[in-house]
Amino acid sequence: MEIKGTRAPVSQQSLQVEKPEHPEHIGGSVSIEINDRKYSVPFGTTILEACQMNQIHIPTLCHHPDLCVAGVCRICVVEVEGMRTLQASCAYPITNPLKIKTTSDSVRKARKNIMDLMLSEHYGECYACFRNQNCELQKLAKEYGSDGFNFGHVTKSRYDVDHSSYSVIRDMDKCILCKRCVRTCIDLQEVGVLEAIDRGKDTHIGTFFDKPLSDVICINCGQCINRCPTAALRANDPRDEIWEAIDNPNKHVVIQTAPSPRAAIGEEFGNAPGKSFTGEMNTALRKIGFNKVFDTNFTADLTIMEEGTELILRLYKALVVKDETVALPQFTSCSPGWVKYLEHFYPEFIDNLSSAKSPQQMFGALIKTYYAELNNINPEDIVSVALMPCSAKKFECNRPEMNSSGYKDVDYGLTTRELAQMIKEAGIHLPEMEQSHFDDPFGEASGAGLIFGATGGVMEAALRSVVEFVTGHKAEDLFSNANVIPVRGFEGVKYFEIPLTEVGPVPGILKPLVPNWDWLKGVTLKIAVAHGTANAKKVMDNIKAGGKFSECHFVEFMACPGGCIGGGGQPIPTNAEVRKQRANAIYTEDESLPLRKSHENEHVVNLYETFLTDGPCGHKSHKLLHTHYIKRGKYIS
Repeated sequence: MEIKGTRAPVSQQSLQVEKPEHPEHIGGSVSIEINDRKYSVPFGTTILEACQMNQIHIPTLCHHPDLCVAGVCRICVVEVEGMRTLQASCAYPITNPLKIKTTSDSVRKARKNIMDLMLSEHYGECYACFRNQNCELQKLAKEYGSDGFNFGHVTKSRYDVDHSSYSVIRDMDKCILCKRCVRTCIDLQEVGVLEAIDRGKDTHIGTFFDKPLSDVICINCGQCINRCPTAALRANDPRDEIWEAIDNPNKHVVIQTAPSPRAAIGEEFGNAPGKSFTGEMNTALRKIGFNKVFDTNFTADLTIMEEGTELILRLYKALVVKDETVALPQFTSCSPGWVKYLEHFYPEFIDNLSSAKSPQQMFGALIKTYYAELNNINPEDIVSVALMPCSAKKFECNRPEMNSSGYKDVDYGLTTRELAQMIKEAGIHLPEMEQSHFDDPFGEASGAGLIFGATGGVMEAALRSVVEFVTGHKAEDLFSNANVIPVRGFEGVKYFEIPLTEVGPVPGILKPLVPNWDWLKGVTLKIAVAHGTANAKKVMDNIKAGGKFSECHFVEFMACPGGCIGGGGQPIPTNAEVRKQRANAIYTEDESLPLRKSHENEHVVNLYETFLTDGPCGHKSHKLLHTHYIKRGKYIS
């Protein structure tokens, strides 16, 4: 069966809807009054949703459009005629005609008291907080005139800050017990690291036995950060170390930039989602002091060459050599959150992971080998920074195996939010910058590398190349304008089949690996795409049970909802519409590029001719660009 999504709408999934007094409303609409005005809303809509549909403001804090209902903060209370007490509008489904007041003395006073109670438990000073001016608690405190501490104020820290993780820092003194992080981790991602512990005044959000994050099964995805309304959760920020390196004249500091940050960083400067700032960002990075600005899309193109070749070799071993030990389907390995999820929850499938490193780590290995040799720079003097949308990339670059260059391949992972702060610290307003290009030799990349940023992008990029390799036909002949629409979009899981009814000649770069394509003629290539680890779990359970997805040849997994455009290091706030607009920015830029297929990137071809001379999945590329998730020699002759 095809799996589409993992969650019903909030009003259906999380609320117990009582049998209505008026059955005629079932499946239809209900007439209500809000502030003495009449409206008609769908049956089962919450009061909050009804107000949002009609542009009636209600404050929220524990509510988030990506998450199920909790109803714990009560800041959204309203009056409902006939009810003895105020009701939480986010958790009240409309099943009968209602008269609702969103503004009244009792509502105003209740919200003010709720804010004051929250502030009494909130430790710290706003001006020294990294969420200053982007904090929902701070915003509501101003909105409700909370200019003092009417119920007292915590003056001493109660919790130690957890710095144990490379990716996520937890400061529970700033926690307001909204449980957004809990619902994100349990419901949205189905990892389950965080939970409310103890009761009453001792309630706090913690991990298993209150262990540090580094000692539990956290996958470092950072989705909890994106939905935390305060600064209780934040990314592990390396800005000070990067500034120190930039200020050191003996260091050659380079930065690679992933596609998703350029589609989102404008939001940090007041722009609406949906506009890329690639050229402006390049200029700003040089003004900050980076010696070279490179495009991670270059190694995304390289990833397609390596990962696509690996898939072909696996299929050849399985279909021609009849090697029953070949692990299929092959899983993508670009998302470090997904890799860690697999390691924790499905370790028996580790061999299914592509051995290809992520574009970030391929880039790091090339910077301190190929680039260092080309420019006669001592790798010890190179500081390699990766601008990523992802907090898990911070963990990935610190994995002990990521040193195939002989050095730490990538020194620092920097999120979109953190780079925006560096740009502001330098006195630069990004939208005012002139546009400029990336630096050579990693400045030219294809649109296929660019669309890695959205869910389905890795699969689409791979199909644009692999289908051309095998059939001999241009991707544009098989897919309109080379756009593989069936793998795009935000359904939780997508499934797609491509019948290989005819085959062409083997391209020169692959001739040393396979004699011909006759063995693929008549094969139906089956692929799937999943984003968010809750969806990954559904696919993995299906594969484990021998279901439909076990018959796939290739599956793309991304840990974050929406893919990298929804990564844990992207601007806050996030929601489905924001992620959609960021994806549109990526696809629009892809359409504007003259080069849209990875294997046509002349600079990648040149890299194989001059440096990785034994070709994709060859000895040298295997040493630098692959990991040891798969035993060497098992699939590659």
